[in-house]
Amino acid sequence: MTGADLTGVPETALWTLRNRAVEAARPDAYIDDPHAVRLFEQLAGDDLDRFGKPSQTHPLRALAFDREIRDYLDLHPGAPVVALGEGLQTSYWRLDRPDVRWFSIDLPEMVAVQDRLLPAEPNITRIGVSALDRSWLEEVPTGPAIISAEGLFMYLPREDVHALIADMAARFPSGRLIYDSIPGWFSRMTLRGKVRLTERYVAPPMPHSQTVDQGAELPNRIPGVVAAREVQLPPGRGLWGSSPVSAVLRRVADLPVIRNRRPSITALDFAEA
Repeated sequence: MTGADLTGVPETALWTLRNRAVEAARPDAYIDDPHAVRLFEQLAGDDLDRFGKPSQTHPLRALAFDREIRDYLDLHPGAPVVALGEGLQTSYWRLDRPDVRWFSIDLPEMVAVQDRLLPAEPNITRIGVSALDRSWLEEVPTGPAIISAEGLFMYLPREDVHALIADMAARFPSGRLIYDSIPGWFSRMTLRGKVRLTERYVAPPMPHSQTVDQGAELPNRIPGVVAAREVQLPPGRGLWGSSPVSAVLRRVADLPVIRNRRPSITALDFAEA
């Protein structure tokens, strides 16, 4: 398998994998992700440098999702995890909860790559359909569930995302959804093909944007959603770390004039049955 097997949106799985693996391989790494490192080494002959300079964004995002999933499972033991558009994420192994029922929903070509590159686990069910294909809903037991959509919704139309959230809220009472969003200015740049990481890679179009304030309004806009909050990134390294300068930068990033112009992560709680 090489990166040539994946194009368009599925190719971004290699982008995020590379960034997690580079961080996890550091002697001072803040993320423990041996499966990402193994995959990265396995694909070493591929041109993963086409994604440009490694960024802390993806490993920090992965840790934020891990924390939310872990916290939800602590409150709802036995609840399943649904990973929409999972790609080559390795969250199941990082969480180290082998008994959790894990449902990975992704396009058929990506599921084929998962089957070839990721370990088979008795509690992981891989379903090869689009997240917008509601057939996967019938495969997951109804009731409380934690659903992640890491690096997915920005590639889908807004109306389709909101309709899917409403259907998930109806299927999974007391459930929770975690997803990340990009700001409108960045979405417009991708639609014009202006997000060029290197001469060899241009990020695919991302039509769906959401600001922090727009996320906070979703309980008033989507049936079945009762609460919304922004999920903060954990500390990383350098300006992403926990130094006094980093703390000031985080406060600045929360100012109204700035918070709606940066990426964000949102957690939505669904109504009880």
